[in-house]
Amino acid sequence: MDEFGIIAKYFAPLAGEGAFGLKDDAAVVPQHPGCDLVVTTDAITEGVDFFGFDPPATIAQKALRVNLSDLAAKGAVPAHYLLNLSLPGTVTPDWLADFADGLAQDQKTFAITLLGGDTSATDGPFSIAITAFGFVPQGAMVTRGGAQAGDHVYVTGCIGDSGGGLAIFRREIHSLTDADRDSLIASYRVPQPPVGFAPRLRAIAHASVDVSDGLIADLGHVALSSGVRIVVEGELVPVSAALKKLWGDNAVRRAVTAGDDYQVAFTGPAGLEGPFTRIGHVEAGAGVSFLLKGGEVVLPKPGYRHF
Repeated sequence: MDEFGIIAKYFAPLAGEGAFGLKDDAAVVPQHPGCDLVVTTDAITEGVDFFGFDPPATIAQKALRVNLSDLAAKGAVPAHYLLNLSLPGTVTPDWLADFADGLAQDQKTFAITLLGGDTSATDGPFSIAITAFGFVPQGAMVTRGGAQAGDHVYVTGCIGDSGGGLAIFRREIHSLTDADRDSLIASYRVPQPPVGFAPRLRAIAHASVDVSDGLIADLGHVALSSGVRIVVEGELVPVSAALKKLWGDNAVRRAVTAGDDYQVAFTGPAGLEGPFTRIGHVEAGAGVSFLLKGGEVVLPKPGYRHF
C-alpha cells in the first residue's frame, strides 16, 4: 500500500473538522472565540522512547500523550493534532490498524481530532512526530516564568514509575509481583498526563512545566525562567509502592531524575489542596536544591539528556 492508500485507510477516519478528510495539502484550525491557540510538538523514536516490540496501540498513545502533557502544563485544553510518521519497511497492515486504533481510543478519551500530517518511509529507526493544538482563555496560559519566592511547589501523580518500567525492560533484577511489574511497564508505555486538570491549573498556578526529562531537570527550567531557587524535599515526592519495591532505599533519588513521567509540576500559593502533592518551596536564589533526610543531595545528573 502506498502513502495515499495508508492515509485513506487508516488515518482519514480519524480526521476532524477542518481536515477536509485528509485530502488537501493543508488544514484549517477551527477557532475558539476568546481563546489563545497553544501549540506544542514532540517526537518519539524507536530504541529511545519506545521498543519495537511494544504494542502498536500503546506506541500511538504515547506519541500523542507526551504532547498532551505539554498542553496540560500550560493550562490548555487539547483540540487537534498533526501526525508525521517515518515508517520502516517492516510495518504491516495489521500493525497500522492497531496503531490507528490506539489513536482512535485516545481521540475519544481526550476529545481531540486529527488535522493532517505526513507519512514517509525510512531505513532508520521508526519515529513519530506529533504537533498538538489546544486552547486557553486569552492571556491565561501558564508559563515557566511566573514562580515567586514564597510559593510552594506541587506535582500531580506519582514520579518515577515510567523509569521503573524502563528499568524492568533493561533487565534490572527484581522480585516484583506480576501486578506491580505490569503497573510499572504500563506507566512506561502509556503515560497518564493530567489533561483534565488544566482548567484548575490555570486558576492556581504561578508557573508550570510538564515532567518529561526528570522532575529535578524540569523544575530547573522553571527556576531559570523565573529567576528563583526551587527546593525539593525528597520525603514529600510521591513515589508508588511498586517503585519502592523495585528500587528500595534509592527509589526517590532515582525517581526524581528518571524522566518520562508526563505529569505536571507547578508553583503556587501555600496551602493549596487538590489532586496533587506539595513537594517543596520557592525561595530567592538560583537553581534547584534536592533535600533528603534533611541534607542536600548532589545528583550526578538532574534528568535525561537528549544529546
